[in-house]
Amino acid sequence: MPYTRFRLRQVNTEVGQGRRVGKLSEHDTRAELFFAELTAWRQELLALRAILRDCPLTERFKWTSPVYTLQDANVAILWSRRDCAALGIFKGALLKDSDGLLVAPGQHSRSMRVARFANVQSVAEKEMALKSCVLEAIEIERAGLKVDFSNDSLDYPEELRVRMGRDPELKAAFLALTPGRQRGYCLHFASAKQSGTRTARIEKFRPRILAGKGLQER
Repeated sequence: MPYTRFRLRQVNTEVGQGRRVGKLSEHDTRAELFFAELTAWRQELLALRAILRDCPLTERFKWTSPVYTLQDANVAILWSRRDCAALGIFKGALLKDSDGLLVAPGQHSRSMRVARFANVQSVAEKEMALKSCVLEAIEIERAGLKVDFSNDSLDYPEELRVRMGRDPELKAAFLALTPGRQRGYCLHFASAKQSGTRTARIEKFRPRILAGKGLQER
């Protein structure tokens, strides 16, 4: 459902009846609308949201999901997956996670770590451990710590090397991307089995690369 002005005003009214701190930005309002229209994993995500909102974070809305930030730095994110509700921590790889709650969302994930829940009871049982992880993530952000990617070599698909060799504009734009965005594209291009498919993917995403955007960014 599109975020019409009428719907945004309606959500502002609903929020005014509950917990609210200060004036909501547009992003905050879109997050309210996200939760208001939730169907899958509603109780689980609301429980996870309550934990995050009890921490010194700002609730935003990015990439079609609620994102929790500290001075504009992304700290945590909530997802409604097909098989679970998930709380992701952007620099989760730096956490101690003594309770073993967090896992890498994929085999190529270097920084993000997630906790997955299939029922609201498990969220309640892990509430203190989850909050401890989030608070540690906040301290990591305040300290300016970063995930070390220095030893992580990037393997460019041959089709990308050839295309950048004859397309200086694409090469300059690709090299200007953050390491994470570059890696995302390389993994996506290389995952195609056929050379023709890899070439087609590079052509498809060329405008997005020139715009300085990542694979999943709109």
